[in-house]
Amino acid sequence: MDAPPAFRQQLLGVIPRLRRYARSLVFDTSAADDLVQTALERALSHWHQFDQRRDILVWTLSIAHNAHMDDRRRHARSAVVELSDARAAIEERHAGDTPDIGLRLDLVAALQRLPVEQREPLLLVTLEQLSYAECAELLRVPVGTVMSRISRARVALRALLDGRAPVGAAAQTLRRVV
Repeated sequence: MDAPPAFRQQLLGVIPRLRRYARSLVFDTSAADDLVQTALERALSHWHQFDQRRDILVWTLSIAHNAHMDDRRRHARSAVVELSDARAAIEERHAGDTPDIGLRLDLVAALQRLPVEQREPLLLVTLEQLSYAECAELLRVPVGTVMSRISRARVALRALLDGRAPVGAAAQTLRRVV
């Protein structure tokens, strides 16, 4: 049974924000596109489970979040990516994009160093502009937990960007799920 045209049209409308969230979650364009593809496939195959009273964006972001968590569990092994390699790849991709590439690189590196439990709600609320309640629903945690995780993430991000965060061996490399 195919999804009705109205549902497909709604789904098309959320793709840009779904892609933006996926890219900020995994920091890799091709992995983000794979995540979006998976989320869209799951949404289309389970369209009959969608409650029209809900926001389709929150529903699809939830699907993407769950797919990402499934992938992380599936690939428990991690490969070490040197920070210099990650910076070089970002510099190459965004050369000439913005006058302050250093700030962009610092922000990406700082976001990557945040724990996933802090990064996800921070991105959902600030980048995707979800309410705390929508974010809590998506992540399946209480609203208070979302608020405290965002607060801790902002403090940590400020410290990382101001250079006040402790620098150790772990700060020189980034762990990335492959």
